[in-house]
Amino acid sequence: MSFFSSLEIAASGLAADRMRVDLATTNLANANSTRTAAGGPYRRQDPALRAVGTEGTFSDRLSRAFQRVRIDGVVSDQKPPREVFNPSHPDANEDGVVLMPNVDTVEEMVNLMNAQRSFDANVSVIQASREMAQRALRIGR
Repeated sequence: MSFFSSLEIAASGLAADRMRVDLATTNLANANSTRTAAGGPYRRQDPALRAVGTEGTFSDRLSRAFQRVRIDGVVSDQKPPREVFNPSHPDANEDGVVLMPNVDTVEEMVNLMNAQRSFDANVSVIQASREMAQRALRIGR
């Protein structure tokens, strides 16, 4: 694995983690949004991530082991909205039921924690790669 491949893999992981954090915070911010521009309650969103093989001269076995993360887009969670009885809510139907977003705040907090730990791990990889490159440069002095 070359020096730049490890940086490329870690950078793709950082981009994926940033996307995960952005979507988790958006989901938390809209946990009580009963009206959207598309109509109806807010729907929870998740990133669509995919592993992509790295290019290079490594053997097939290593290339399968080390892969970048590619962000394919954002997908909406298809779980039905929660039904909450609240007749005083302006969006309540004639039965007093309000359709609330399908966002679970505990699940979003867990997603945030996972993204943070993954972000920290990718930063550690970048720091270790940089340190190895600096030590390799010192050998020649």
